[in-house]
Amino acid sequence: MPDFAASTAAHRAELVVHCYRLLGSVHEAEDLVQETMLRAWRAWDSYDAARASVRTWLYRIATNVCLTALEGRARRPLPAGLGGPSDDPNAPLTPSFDVPWLQPFPDARLGDPAALAAARSGLRLAFVAAMQLLPARQRAVLVLRDVLEFSAAEVATMLGTTTASVNSALQRARAGVAGASADGLAETDGTVIDRYVQAFEAADVEALVSLLTDDVVLEMPPVPLWYRGATDYGRFMVRLFAMRGPHWRLMPSAANGQPTLAAYCRHDDVYRLHTLQLFTVRAGRVSHLVVFQDPALPELFGLPPVLAP
Repeated sequence: MPDFAASTAAHRAELVVHCYRLLGSVHEAEDLVQETMLRAWRAWDSYDAARASVRTWLYRIATNVCLTALEGRARRPLPAGLGGPSDDPNAPLTPSFDVPWLQPFPDARLGDPAALAAARSGLRLAFVAAMQLLPARQRAVLVLRDVLEFSAAEVATMLGTTTASVNSALQRARAGVAGASADGLAETDGTVIDRYVQAFEAADVEALVSLLTDDVVLEMPPVPLWYRGATDYGRFMVRLFAMRGPHWRLMPSAANGQPTLAAYCRHDDVYRLHTLQLFTVRAGRVSHLVVFQDPALPELFGLPPVLAP
């Protein structure tokens, strides 16, 4: 019998990504992979290589661990999934900590660049957010079939169901995430992001607005407020610079295979971490910006909480 640790270690990182896609939480994904590995270790003596590869066997265990965890669990949304956009740039920025918000996924946890390239199509924030709207088993079928490319027969075995049931669930799931799948193919060219950094650090609202699509979306979890359109984005940014001051530093980061910046605001002669910003870029302009303000971000992304002036 092959050694358990040697046979399973190479699959741990991709299993974390798999569980994250289904649950929308990095911390929960890591906990569930721990549970997966514990169950696999206990069942190792009964593993049959003639029936399935170690990878397929681990995905079956991990998927069912996730489905159990999702029973009765509230979905993890972004603000746009909770209601319509605001047109008031001065609306109260009141966080809703009772909402289990969707978390960003650090690219560094994927390991080598090849792993990131393989995972990118199913890791985009818009796709993971859309997945949260699906029933749990539809999420699992969609990821296993379209992202991981297991066969319908393999997925049926993993989920203890029929191939016909898998195909039916896949059809419904694809319809549920159709728009988000297109967003998942957004550009990663950094030119517009470089210009965004320059404009933001100069507190130049006009220059920032010029880099956006007309229908840009701005979301700011844990604040449930969100805006649509370059005009309302600009009005909000005028407010932000008035509230926080014009002194900012933006540092490159990496999340969900998307352009990402860590924003630091000057306070008491140092720059303190304010937000993590994830960008979707289309036709050379920013079309979607999700701004996360979460005390867990420095540890999750290895970001320094403070920068020297």
